This record gives sequence, structure tokens and C-alpha cells, in this order.
Amino acid sequence: MVPAERMSGLTALGYGPFFSQQLDLEAEAGLRPARVLADLGARLLLGLGGEERLALLPAPLRGQAAVGDWVVCQPLPGGEAVLRRVLARRSAVSRQAAGAATAEQVMAANVDLLLVVHGLDAPPNLRRLERTLTAVRASGATPAVLLTKADRCPDVAAALAAVRAAAPGVAVLASAAARGTGLSEVLALLPAGTTGALIGPSGAGKSTLLNALLGREAEATSPLAPDGRGRHTTTHRRLWALPGGGLLVDGPGIRELQLWDGAGLEAAFADLQALAAGCRFSDCRHGDEPGCAVRAAVEDGRLDRERLESYHKLAAEAGALAARHDAAARQAARREAKVLGRAKKAVQRRRHDPEA
Repeated sequence: MVPAERMSGLTALGYGPFFSQQLDLEAEAGLRPARVLADLGARLLLGLGGEERLALLPAPLRGQAAVGDWVVCQPLPGGEAVLRRVLARRSAVSRQAAGAATAEQVMAANVDLLLVVHGLDAPPNLRRLERTLTAVRASGATPAVLLTKADRCPDVAAALAAVRAAAPGVAVLASAAARGTGLSEVLALLPAGTTGALIGPSGAGKSTLLNALLGREAEATSPLAPDGRGRHTTTHRRLWALPGGGLLVDGPGIRELQLWDGAGLEAAFADLQALAAGCRFSDCRHGDEPGCAVRAAVEDGRLDRERLESYHKLAAEAGALAARHDAAARQAARREAKVLGRAKKAVQRRRHDPEA
């Protein structure tokens, strides 16, 4: 049984029935639940409810836990801990890992709200935003868009309108951390026990925003580049506790989020899907088919042509990704079948020749 005071500390980190029901109190007696606060490479920083510990990673668990994960650990007398198990996730923000292999990279786990950050020191990149929102929709987290550096934009209202058109149904906010504007609106999105994460390119002002929300210099920031743009500063992901009880993950910038799962495509293009209901054919691909309501909306100006092109591009990428996943699954199944086959042959040999 977890003591009441420790449980309150865990609850402040987002602990609840979804995770507690996964514990085996009898088999895991002496172990403690904890949340991954930071990925430091060789070790993880864990929050155990009222205290933090560095965790050693047994070889089978290396690379298995991400910031935001809930885990079971064994505290050690020296003040460290050993990771023993990673609990199932409620959500995962993933991307295709770098390299040729088909592999998932989980950037943050158990996130409720994903804040897609774009600095208004440059015009909003709507196509990148659509890609990011497609990935976010597949994660299980709720998306929101935060336009930072509003004090450096000559027409904030126009920027907000353009982004809202590219992100239907998504909350879009503007802030200027240097002036302290928009911070209360961000905090209102993250009530006590809610976990958010910042995602966006380097130099978008994520760490500056985090420092402003915390009211202290928790993350290092760099001076602006000669062209006035922000610079890459943050080197690892970290979960921070905000005033009011919310939690927020900050991490290195991501210039372009490579899709891992195309399941969020329809939600990210909900306006296009609504138009598609009027197409003559239910399987219309919105290309050269007759009676296409989507293409008609482009022609009469109700839908941006570039948005439709972006949809086609992401749909093709999602299809190719699904094929890669299928191929990887078949290859894994063949490897497993070979291992089982060798094991069966070994058992049969021992039956016929016990001394073998």
C-alpha cells in the first residue's frame, strides 16, 4: 500500500487508476511507482512522489521508457533506483525514427495536451502545421496551437486566422513570453494533474515560454541569431511542474515531424472530410473523379488548393508507411517462426538423444 502522503505526490504527477490498476501489489512488493521526469541518456530521472531519483536501466529496458512514462522501480540504499517495468501508456507522441529502418521513436508518453509551437518571427508554415497535427491526432493527445513571439508579428490577427483555417476544431492561441502576455491562457489549458508537451522547431521560443510559465530560469535560452531568429538550446526532454498543478514537457526542437501512424489524417483534415460527404462516389480520391465536392470547393475558393495538395501528400506518405509497417511485421513474424522452429528441433533432438 502506498502511504497517503506519497500518493498525493504521485497524484500531482498525474498518477491515477489507469496506472495503479496495472500494479501487482503482491508480486511487486517493495517496488514503487514513479514517473519519468527526464531522459538523461544512460539514466532516467524519476519522480516518486515527493522525491526524485536517478534510475539505472537494465539492458532489456534500455530505450523502452520515455519522458512521461509511468514505471515500477526498486529504490536503492544509495539514493538511486533500478527500473523494473514500464506501465502501459494512455497516449504516446511518436515519430518515425531517423535512419532507413522502420522504427518508432516515442518522444513523450501519457500526454493529455500537445501544444504545437510556432514563432511569429516568421510567417506560419501551414503545411508543416498540418503534418504535425496529423501526427498529434494519432497520438491520443488533444492538440492546440501556440503562436509565440506575437510581439514580433505586424499582424497577429491575420496569422491567427490563417492558422485556424489550417487547424479546424483546434484551439489556437498567441503569446509573447517576453511581455508576459498569453501566459494565463496557456496555464488555463493545463489544470492540475494534466500533462502537456511542447512540440515545434528549434528557436520557436519553447524554453522561453516554459521559463515564463514557471517564473524562473529553469531552461537555458540563447540570444537571438544575427537574423533575429531563435537558436537551438534544449538538449533533452524534461517534465516540469507548473503553477496551478499542471505538468509540461519541453524538449529539443523538431523541424519536421516524420509520421509514424497515419490514423490522425482524417481528424487533422476534418473540413475536407466534411466536404467529401458531398462527393458523388463514396471512394472519391478528390483527383479527376466526376462530381468531386472537394475539388469543387477548391475551384470556388472555399478550400485552399495547397491544403488539398498537403492532404494528398500526407495520405500518400501514410499509405507508404502502412506498407512499411506491414512488411516489418511480416519480417518479425518470419524471424519469430525461425526461432520457434529451431527450438522445436532442439527439443526433438533431446527426446531422441538425451545426451545431445
